[in-house]
Amino acid sequence: MQKFVKSAALAFLGTMLFQSAEASSLEKNNGIYVMPKDSLSLEKALPFDNEVKTGTLPNGFQYFIRKNVEPKNRVTMYLAFKVGSILETESQLGLAHFLEHMNFNGLKHFPKNELVNYLQRAGVRFGGDLNAYTGFDQTVYQLPIASDDPELLKNGLQVMRDWAQDALLTSEEIDKERGVILEEMRGGRGAHQRMRDQYFPMVFNGSRYANRLPIGTEPIVSNFPYEELRKFHRDWYRPDLQSLIVVGDIDEAYIEKEIKRLFSDMRTTPNAPKREVYKVDLLNKNQFMVVTDPEMTATVAQIMIKHPEMKAKTIGDYRQLLMRSVYGQMLNARLGELLQSANTPFLRAHVSISGFLGGLDMYGATVMAKPNELEKGFKSLVRELERIKKHGFTKTEFDRVITSIQKSNETSYTERDKKTSGEYVDRYLNYYLEGQPAMSNEDSYQLTKKLLPTLTLKEVEDLGRKYYADINRDILIMAPEKDKNSLPNESQVNKWISEVESEAIAAYEDKVSDLPLLSKQPQKGSIVSSKELAEVKAKELTLSNGVKVVLKPTTFKNDQILISSYSPGGISLYGDNDYFSASYASSLVNTSGLGQLNSVELTKYMTGKNVSVSAYIGELNEGISGQSDKEGLKTAFELIYAFFTEPRIDEDVFQSIIARSISSMANQENDPNFVFQRDMLKRLYNGSIRRTPITEANLKKVDKNRALSIFKDRFADASDFTFVITGSFTEEEIKPYLEDYLAALPNLKRNEKGKDLGLYEPKKGFKHTTKKGKEEKVSVILSYIGDYKYNDMENINMQALESVLTLRLLERLREEEGGVYGTGANVSYSKFPKNRYSVEIAFGTAVDKYQSLIKSAFEEIEKIKKNGPTQEDLDKFKIEQERQMELIVKENSFWSRYILDGYQLQKPLREPNKYLEDLKKVTSKSVQKVANKYLKENSLFEFILLPDNVK
Repeated sequence: MQKFVKSAALAFLGTMLFQSAEASSLEKNNGIYVMPKDSLSLEKALPFDNEVKTGTLPNGFQYFIRKNVEPKNRVTMYLAFKVGSILETESQLGLAHFLEHMNFNGLKHFPKNELVNYLQRAGVRFGGDLNAYTGFDQTVYQLPIASDDPELLKNGLQVMRDWAQDALLTSEEIDKERGVILEEMRGGRGAHQRMRDQYFPMVFNGSRYANRLPIGTEPIVSNFPYEELRKFHRDWYRPDLQSLIVVGDIDEAYIEKEIKRLFSDMRTTPNAPKREVYKVDLLNKNQFMVVTDPEMTATVAQIMIKHPEMKAKTIGDYRQLLMRSVYGQMLNARLGELLQSANTPFLRAHVSISGFLGGLDMYGATVMAKPNELEKGFKSLVRELERIKKHGFTKTEFDRVITSIQKSNETSYTERDKKTSGEYVDRYLNYYLEGQPAMSNEDSYQLTKKLLPTLTLKEVEDLGRKYYADINRDILIMAPEKDKNSLPNESQVNKWISEVESEAIAAYEDKVSDLPLLSKQPQKGSIVSSKELAEVKAKELTLSNGVKVVLKPTTFKNDQILISSYSPGGISLYGDNDYFSASYASSLVNTSGLGQLNSVELTKYMTGKNVSVSAYIGELNEGISGQSDKEGLKTAFELIYAFFTEPRIDEDVFQSIIARSISSMANQENDPNFVFQRDMLKRLYNGSIRRTPITEANLKKVDKNRALSIFKDRFADASDFTFVITGSFTEEEIKPYLEDYLAALPNLKRNEKGKDLGLYEPKKGFKHTTKKGKEEKVSVILSYIGDYKYNDMENINMQALESVLTLRLLERLREEEGGVYGTGANVSYSKFPKNRYSVEIAFGTAVDKYQSLIKSAFEEIEKIKKNGPTQEDLDKFKIEQERQMELIVKENSFWSRYILDGYQLQKPLREPNKYLEDLKKVTSKSVQKVANKYLKENSLFEFILLPDNVK
């Protein structure tokens, strides 16, 4: 997989760069300096995590080992290389990424495809667990596996050793993989790739990065000599450029011993090339570019101001990173407020100060304009930047953000012993590759806690003014090609900026309400009955107003409480005339204020609260979902009560959402994938307005008052609601909130259920082809759809069919034929309003291959129908399910869904382990049976997306 690591030119969400440093005044731990307690000298180096074992072998190979029992009996291993596409010669473009692929196609101890086969037999999911990526400056391999199997753990470390230096790189496997990577390259082609190829030289200041995209070039990937790849491997896959990170439920001493045994003999190639560190030089000038494409769906303007990289070596540097965060949060909050205005000036806007690459940081500001309103949107963004430059921020804005960061810091610290191994792996990975700080949980918490009160508003404002400079600034405009003649040139954009700078811009007024959320306090109800749900170790309570509440206390997190609910009914109860108002009702209410607070006031009211609650209205039901910590429980239940009793749709929010939704549709017909999906839905559902993308004309039918009326109707009666609450609480702690809020909800004693609208696919399948797009690529979707027999055993056999069919398709279409990058089957089934199923197979490929690949896919289906899956493929499915079940039963989100689904689907609640008992009953014959039952030719719907030029 190729990956643009830290490419802020694509999105201004780059990771902040850090760099640790040594200082003679600090104490050593495992050879790395650690900050003495209570030290806040800004010149001192940032402390290193003293809970991780580190070491460097004589050959330069580094390792990080940490014991962590979340999740239990699991270990996550990452092998990191300071090697990426930036090191390629002109004859090697794409070979760093190609080599990453080859490490899955033949290793010393796992020849050919045996690596993937072996790990799948151990329950490891290829792609989901077992994976890798290549960036400009790094390549990373990842392997999360079970640690309670000594043989598997030993072999997992052997995989890492083989990845490090023992790829076989046979000519046969190299040739087979060429097609796969060409299809990955083909799949990435489109408007954004074509425009990126034009603007990268500007964004990267003409540096080496501009022509070292990890995916490479088609001529070289297709034709490079085998020896060229082997040379790249010899030159760069060496111990002094590698590090192994192992975090999990392990014996650290054993892991360290094994690392020394396995990796100490790794060779360093004589006269190996020096690992150069490439830079992006500042040009000390401004740059400008406009790029267009016929398939671009929006007009986007980006301001990129480059600065020398600030490496966070010291406590003072870390303090500056906190100031960057404060600045960004305050500024983006203002931009968010603009989106709530009736005449919102743009569709989206965002600003950040973050790491870029090549030794640079970047101040990035991006705006997505409304159609034909680029000047208005661009000026609105610049106006906010100038408003801050001239007037700064208010003290109340500053205080809110400090409070928010403090709360986030406290929450992270509270959950420190529940952090997953993946979080720690990322910490050490970024330390090794990027020089980001890897502080212990304690140091990170204490340092942030101590530094936040020292930040001043003036410092943050000055920081923003420093980075919002008028030199080393790139302005990039991307737009649909049809708008090309109306787009500005550089002098026009500079004039826009000058005009805004000369405006008499008023200072921002921070409007904060003193009103409480609720206009009146609820009338307390009571709990009238309870019963134990022994199968799921939960309790069902019935409240005085008929509301059912299921309580499932857990210890999976230290302070996390999830709330979910449902009630039958939904949008299906309203006619087509009300459909658009009904379908927008919940999003309009969620985006508006609540109770006595408008949307802006509510956002500020929620500052420092680890609480989120939202309402939904689906086709067949409606409900509330949310999460909170213990401190925020009162607020969470106030919000729930307000959704039922005091919902609102603010006029400005309504106008903003409708206007932005209409604007976002203006160019959607440019996107081949949109046209493809629209055509499929139209054919499948005979053009029903409830199943096809909404149009501008239909959006204009959304009536604010009717939408609010429908929302109120859906939440007018709580008596048929079921709430499920899971997480870190006791029954005694939660009961007062149930009585004060949930038991006080309105009760009309209605008896409702969702309506069957008869919106089903045709009984007989058909073929349909859409022609749209410039690129020589094809998208194929094969869907089997029809009536279904819904029960637990049928469902699990269908899941098995999905798994084994995916394995077969990957083996045939990708590994054997090299015709696709990714493919697979996706099974879905439903119980209400009618038992239905679909089995979908999807892949992308070349124009000259799609027909033969469809034929190959059908052949694999027929093999399963005729003979059933192989026992090996079936065993892979079973062990993966068992291993995944071990993990998910320790998550609050699983129990929330599992229990609510039981009520919603009217199924008896069973112990999750019953699923494992059913799993044992799945056989090759039972999977063969469902394959023959549901993969019928007359149930097949075949959809093909071809480029425009295919006749």
